[in-house]
Amino acid sequence: MNIDRADDILESVIGEVLAFDLNSPYLAIGTLVGFDHRYMILEQVDIHDMRDSKTSREKYLLESREFGVRPNRLKAYVNRQEIVSFSLLKDIVVE
Repeated sequence: MNIDRADDILESVIGEVLAFDLNSPYLAIGTLVGFDHRYMILEQVDIHDMRDSKTSREKYLLESREFGVRPNRLKAYVNRQEIVSFSLLKDIVVE
């Protein structure tokens, strides 16, 4: 994907709560407030280590959507190279 197109997509979701699947066993869920070529800048962020949980990523995301994000950081910078995918939290499908 063209980097300019990717930045257009990111611009369109600033202010939204996003869920980031990362290359590591971590999830990042928070409000996108900005980005640059290296980082996604999130506020009211839940950085969750899946190794600390007996639940699956999908179930954790569904619970975050249903009950709200449980922030443990006021602000976080997520390295764009670590991101596998992201979605709007409200787009997580409840089965």
